[in-house]
Amino acid sequence: MRMFDRLLADRSGNFGLITAILMVPLIGAAGLSIDFSQALTMRTQLQGAADAAAVGAVAQMSPAMKKAQTMTGDGTIAIGKTDAQELFRSQLSGEATSFPIDVSVDVVKTGSVLTSSVTFQTRVPTSFMQILGQTSMPISGTATARYETPSYMGFYMLLDNTPSMGVGATQTDIDKMKKVTANGNATGGDKSCAFACHIVSTSGVEDKSSYYNVARNNGVTIRIDVVAQAVKALMAKATDTQTMNNQFRVAAYTFGKTAQDAKLFKVAEINNDLGKVATATNAIQLMSIPYQNYNNDQQTSFDDALAGIKDEIKGTIGKGTSDADRQKIVFFVADGVGDSYKPSGCTSPRGASGGRCIEPIDVKSCATLKDKGIKIAVLYTRYLPLPENGFYNDWVKPFEGKISSKMQECASPGLYFAVSPTEGIAEAMQALFMKIVSTPRITS
Repeated sequence: MRMFDRLLADRSGNFGLITAILMVPLIGAAGLSIDFSQALTMRTQLQGAADAAAVGAVAQMSPAMKKAQTMTGDGTIAIGKTDAQELFRSQLSGEATSFPIDVSVDVVKTGSVLTSSVTFQTRVPTSFMQILGQTSMPISGTATARYETPSYMGFYMLLDNTPSMGVGATQTDIDKMKKVTANGNATGGDKSCAFACHIVSTSGVEDKSSYYNVARNNGVTIRIDVVAQAVKALMAKATDTQTMNNQFRVAAYTFGKTAQDAKLFKVAEINNDLGKVATATNAIQLMSIPYQNYNNDQQTSFDDALAGIKDEIKGTIGKGTSDADRQKIVFFVADGVGDSYKPSGCTSPRGASGGRCIEPIDVKSCATLKDKGIKIAVLYTRYLPLPENGFYNDWVKPFEGKISSKMQECASPGLYFAVSPTEGIAEAMQALFMKIVSTPRITS
């Protein structure tokens, strides 16, 4: 017992003893850092291989992919898994090729979307941590990729051709129009006007002194002219974009030929022949009115136009997997300000005046279409502010800041584009079209 007490009381050699005792955890800690760093490097390589395999499983347009595109049923696609596993292995180098790795691949089709998922797991041998009895470290990871196969689509072009679309197409046209109307040289017209009102006489003949004819006689291009040209150009773009026969079908409508008969006017029947639709765009013209302030200028009813287009869309609202399962898209081009008889439910801050409602688009009409599964692509041709105009200041300016946001709310997610009078409507229309079709799209 005394010998044990003397051993405890003896302080000589304690540093060496303590150092020896601490060496094991110190070496283990250092080894943990080194082994963890090596495992992290290995996982980075394996994750890169998984990313490549996931993308390759859906993006390499192999016979298996082409077969998947024509399938109408959803579910797992067995073909392609082997290719993905081989692609995973081909990405490995060095030590990663020397130990077993468990790799699983799933490729699933849902509608027109193919999704692949590549999961890997393995154990990486350790070096220093073996001192602590840890001979390996587990690592794992998952990579996913999505490919949207080309979809069959039906487009229903809804084009606002009401008097506000008679504004000059560019700032140069606006300035020219104001200059040539500076003396009020159109019957009944306001002085210095940027709009080309399309007035016809009671006999049905165009009034030669109307601002519409002033615009035509002075080489002023108005916004509806550019819209018509843009639709024609879009048909050529759509034809070039198709990757399958009859992939796109298109119909075109305006809000009406005349103010006396302001209802949906069919410019072109739904058609696979986009060349015929392009030819039909010659009928896209500014709505005519018999005289200024006809029907209290209530010619722009977005509610009626959207309800009318809903009735025009026949058949199944599909996912785009086949000709019989087409997606249906309303391609809506307008300046966002309604002017119609709407004695109740008017969303204007000032309400309706004598039943006349001047308001930003009422998105309830858009929701009715979207609730049916119909997508709405909106090209907002920005409304032209007229700060020198008393009517504009009284009735439009109070909600001017909401016009753009309401048009965007009307659109389906991601399918909104705005263009000002000085920007290219044709380019904007094609950009929006490409956002809709955008095939293929791969995300990983």
